[in-house]
Amino acid sequence: MTTDQSTATRPLPTTSLRKTALIAGLLYLLTFVSIPTLALYGSVHDPNYILGPGPDAPVLVGGVLEVIVALAGIGTAVVLFPVLKRQNEGVALGLVGSRVLEAAGILAGVACLLSIVSLRQTGAGTGALATGQTLAVLYDRIFLLSQSLMPVVNDLLLGFLLYQSRLVPRVLPLLAFIGAPLLLASWIGVLFGLWGQRSPLTALAALPVALFEFSLGVDLTVKDFKPSPITADMV
Repeated sequence: MTTDQSTATRPLPTTSLRKTALIAGLLYLLTFVSIPTLALYGSVHDPNYILGPGPDAPVLVGGVLEVIVALAGIGTAVVLFPVLKRQNEGVALGLVGSRVLEAAGILAGVACLLSIVSLRQTGAGTGALATGQTLAVLYDRIFLLSQSLMPVVNDLLLGFLLYQSRLVPRVLPLLAFIGAPLLLASWIGVLFGLWGQRSPLTALAALPVALFEFSLGVDLTVKDFKPSPITADMV
């Protein structure tokens, strides 16, 4: 085999830009690990959960999954920041800030559920029922802010940056522009009691945003950023 043939068969080195896209993509996919929490948290919303039998493991596992989501969410914005700031540093910094706020809300919600578990494990009794129910309601209210409202802000900022920079196929940020207003409308409906937080309508309104983030995760994982003027001098 000649030297030229040997060189031709070698894989091209992974550039730092490709590593950025890959890590961001994997982190976006990681944010979907909390999907099972809807089932895992079913028992903790029972008004008599503190007094009832059964394991606490599902709630604890759900809490761990949500912590992972919170950290992965911050990671997506931090990893993409060096690239996105070349398009608009202020908006890119806003994305990091909104992701941090979202993560803080997620962690606060997990703390509420872990407190309910602690009340149960310590045998707090009937006197703590009202406290447990209050913590469960507080989790729902925090969820409404952190995981229903903040994704609207996140995806509008990210969609704007991706649309302007053309780093990914244009259809992806368009999904964000469609999904964010739908999610906001759903959030307003839940806030004013027009429909429930766990209603099919609420779940349906969240689908476009979920599709945007999942598709973005897959695209960045299996592909590189598309050629763009803002990455022309990056390697």
